[in-house]
Amino acid sequence: MAKADYICGLSTKGFVMRTIWIILIGLGLIFSFINGKPETVTNVLFFELQKSVELILSLLPVMAFWTGLMTVVERSGILNKLSNIIKPMVRFLFKEAQDNTKAVNAIIMTIAANMLGIGNSATAFGIKAMREMQLTNKDKNIANNAMCMFLIINVSSIQIIPINIIKLRADAGALIPGDVMLPTIAATTFSTAVAISFAKYYERRENR
Repeated sequence: MAKADYICGLSTKGFVMRTIWIILIGLGLIFSFINGKPETVTNVLFFELQKSVELILSLLPVMAFWTGLMTVVERSGILNKLSNIIKPMVRFLFKEAQDNTKAVNAIIMTIAANMLGIGNSATAFGIKAMREMQLTNKDKNIANNAMCMFLIINVSSIQIIPINIIKLRADAGALIPGDVMLPTIAATTFSTAVAISFAKYYERRENR
């Protein structure tokens, strides 16, 4: 019954999001005609979409390289050794998931992907981590503390090498594309530290 309710909830959310997108697109079309600029729609449909495809194609080689490298790391067994090394940190951040090796490995891969700035790969590993943690979650309808902490860290995401941003800056003709690294590290480290602090505060408050 709980599983059926969960699936129904996902379907409802999907319907709502589709409806919102349809309304936004419809409003855009209506206002373009009201303002007497229907050619704006044509420009977006043809020229901007072409730019989007070109952007995606330019990012593919970088994404493919790092995603492939992370897959090699995952299958080589290095992850298991790494998870043992950082076990104290895992125990502190993800107490409910510390004994789930598959979940811990997926969490490490997600955080590593975020640190390298390859969010697309992080999404796939993140879904896998959530799925593994859900298997050991006592209440299937409510996320446990480990799942909440993982989501918070994934969203704030410390980035050491923002690959996508550096690539975009290089394509745009920046003289030093990598000069965003230090500000990015400082900003994302601060945001992640604040996020973890708040999460731990509310976790302790809940356990009182």
